[in-house]
Amino acid sequence: MAMTHHHQIPRRVSRALRVGRVTVGGGAPVAVQTMTNTDTEDVAATVAQIRSCVKAGADIVRVSVPTLKAAEAFREIKREVGYVPLVADIHFNYKCALAAAEAGADCLRINPGNIGSDRKVSEVVACAKHHGIPIRIGVNAGSLEADLQEKYGEPNADALVESALRHIEILKRHSFEDFKVSLKASEIFMTVFAYRKLAALIDQPLHLGITEAGGARAGAVKSAAGLGMLLAEGIGDTIRISLAADPVEEVKVGWDLLKCLHLRNRGINLVACPSCSRQNFDVIKAVTELESRFDEIDEPLDVAVIGCVVNGPGEAREAAIGVAGGYPNSIFVDGKIAHKAHNDELVDLLEKLVREKIAARRTARAAEPTGA
Repeated sequence: MAMTHHHQIPRRVSRALRVGRVTVGGGAPVAVQTMTNTDTEDVAATVAQIRSCVKAGADIVRVSVPTLKAAEAFREIKREVGYVPLVADIHFNYKCALAAAEAGADCLRINPGNIGSDRKVSEVVACAKHHGIPIRIGVNAGSLEADLQEKYGEPNADALVESALRHIEILKRHSFEDFKVSLKASEIFMTVFAYRKLAALIDQPLHLGITEAGGARAGAVKSAAGLGMLLAEGIGDTIRISLAADPVEEVKVGWDLLKCLHLRNRGINLVACPSCSRQNFDVIKAVTELESRFDEIDEPLDVAVIGCVVNGPGEAREAAIGVAGGYPNSIFVDGKIAHKAHNDELVDLLEKLVREKIAARRTARAAEPTGA
């Protein structure tokens, strides 16, 4: 079970796009996205929410721009958090797309088939080209074109793909290739089959999501099941977990998913036992406490918290730092028992060891000769 023998998922080869400072596709790490749920016109609230999402690890944040007034607010927001790639979410009004691009959007989420005449599409494409920004086509099972609903009777994977191909065709006709596509449904098999089908037809990056997934727990499970199937097949260049919850939760779930598939590394990876009557200390309490103390650490490190001597030593030995329950508890550092700790001092000691280890790594990195 050694942590070093990670299975590497072979990824689908896709065209690379730039969304601000983040590369999406082309073998770049899978980017984690979320979307603000504040009123965009409330600049202070939106900026505060974007900052907390970035602190939790959001690579890209999407902001809804439904009106020209929101586009003005978007300009202010971008001024405040310029370092974060921002996607402007546009639906029907092509003027909002033009205004958002002028206001500094790093990507436009707009379905070319929904904005009307060819002239309007030409203007949006010319504007995106002028600003050097990509477009995301976002197909959703809940808003399929009327003729496709009639043709297929109800939303299904083929209907989603056909809708996407229509929008793609429009962009290609205007010789615009810098786009990514999402095909979201609330049914995971429909979503998975649609992405699999489209993945074989185009080389642009894919933005994965299960739409309207549900509340914090059920939505996280549903997203992990659907996105996990696709990511394990190497499909997907950026993900958004859609939860009826704080966007910060979406970001955390996204990272948990990428971490367990070994696609990304960030922060403390806590390996913990589910706890049982064999435990020598309150595992759940210790893990909850450690999670909150390690919240702001983005350096990757494996930490094992195991309540007894059955699986404890084996797991603790594999982690950078681990504890196996006992009388007293044994604390392992780099595979060897380094300390014994009683329950009341356990969490404090683990936190101290983790922070020391991270500090030592940083010092070692700083001392490395540059340009080697």
